[in-house]
Amino acid sequence: MRDSRPKRRVAAFGSAGVLVTATLIAGAVAAPTASATAAHEGKDREAKGVAVAAARAAKTGVDWRDCPADWNLPKPIQCGWVSVPLDYAKPNGKQIKLAVDRIGSTGTKSERQGALLYNPGGPGGSGLRFPTRVTAKNPVWATTAKAYDFVGFDPRGVGKSAPISCADPQEFVKAPKADPVPGSEADKREQRRLAREYAEGCYERSGAMLPHMTTPNTARDLDVIRAALGEKKLNYLGVSYGTYLGAVYATLFPGHVRRMVVDSVVNPSRQKIWYQANLDQDVAFESRWADWQDWVAKNDATYHLGTTRAAVQAQWLKLRAAAATKPLGGVVGPAELLGFFQSAPYYDSAWASTAQIFSQYVAGDAQALIDAAAPDLTDTAGNAASENGNAVYTAVECTDAKWPTNWRTWDRDTTRLHRDHPFLTWSNTWMNLPCATWPVAQRTPVEVKTGKGLPAVLIVQSERDAATPYGGAVELHKRLKGSRLITERDAGSHGVTGLVNPCVNDRVDTYLLTGKVDRSDVTCAPHATPKP
Repeated sequence: MRDSRPKRRVAAFGSAGVLVTATLIAGAVAAPTASATAAHEGKDREAKGVAVAAARAAKTGVDWRDCPADWNLPKPIQCGWVSVPLDYAKPNGKQIKLAVDRIGSTGTKSERQGALLYNPGGPGGSGLRFPTRVTAKNPVWATTAKAYDFVGFDPRGVGKSAPISCADPQEFVKAPKADPVPGSEADKREQRRLAREYAEGCYERSGAMLPHMTTPNTARDLDVIRAALGEKKLNYLGVSYGTYLGAVYATLFPGHVRRMVVDSVVNPSRQKIWYQANLDQDVAFESRWADWQDWVAKNDATYHLGTTRAAVQAQWLKLRAAAATKPLGGVVGPAELLGFFQSAPYYDSAWASTAQIFSQYVAGDAQALIDAAAPDLTDTAGNAASENGNAVYTAVECTDAKWPTNWRTWDRDTTRLHRDHPFLTWSNTWMNLPCATWPVAQRTPVEVKTGKGLPAVLIVQSERDAATPYGGAVELHKRLKGSRLITERDAGSHGVTGLVNPCVNDRVDTYLLTGKVDRSDVTCAPHATPKP
């Protein structure tokens, strides 16, 4: 979702989900439980609260000004703030400020259709770079930019929007980390200790925010931003985790949606959010890792890493073993290697550069790999952003849903998956394990579904996406009636709408400009295969 995740972390949309058991009501006349009644009343208060906050934001608007210099956003992008309640059940209580930015539409006054809001994923990703697609004259977005102001924002807890923290940033990024694949029960106990300490650190540093760091609250924030922009309905583009945010918004505010494009889709099923989604992701990453190895093998004349997938994998295992025995440059061990190499399964735009650096290492030059994989301890701002992004990722996913609390469940599932899918599995488990000892109440995920007034939603997905496996797009398509699914076959890059593929690009433009979708779902040929 780079995707919006911090470099050190491995999940894409924030991975993992939980098997949520439904409350069964025995008999048609059974009275609702006290907890069910309280939950319903809580939702009513939150619904009323967001209406209050949106009405207030519509009156206040956004005081657009030149962006602060340290935001590093070029003119004519403008920046501002939108105030939202920390707790929507108490709309007149504590408020937090969300950072927003925009660039005006490039077309004529008659061509303008409003604002297009964007979320890049995470959870934990900043959307403030979105307007730079216009200043950089990105040709993929040139047509849409004529009709829409491009609006980005930092979601609650992220970046400049009441940022949260779970650890000291310099400690968070320092290397080398322990090998994610445990060699003993003692290794597992140590990782469990670290996960528990991380969860405790989140509470110590950001305890007041944690209960309110949820996808539904971010969706409510989105509606308040819509109102502050003076928009009656929302135009939205979400990628990776941003698709789940969009799906939850569409469920909570179906009549407020004008156009919605979701790209590289998180499976919205309650049974997937978030623990099971993590396990699905581990399997998909292994498949896409193999795709990259096949490509490297086909280009052995350039990279000299082997003429078969097995040969390239052997080189990877040799490198991994060497780094486990003696970290490269004293700082790049297996965890850091994974942080670098995972970009290849994520995005095929990283295939050539990853292969080139790997090739240099095998040829005897390790420095390029050390430079690429090692943390930069002098980059205090970047390290703070990475720590913050990881804190938001953890806070949202751990609070969104109930997670297994029994270590035996995690150990059993991870051990089973690791046998055939070793690339990501253990690393992803350690990333998400703080959710097993999360210090605030965990919610029940929203049941994503079509509501009254929801227009056609455009869903875009590559067939072999590692971060958000294809089944997620199919599931969302089933749940949102009238939606259309565009599949990029034989492709696996995460984030399709930003790539050059006219079959996809033209349909996204048509939808955003006219609201029209094809009469049926569409399968597109893949975008161009990377060249060495």
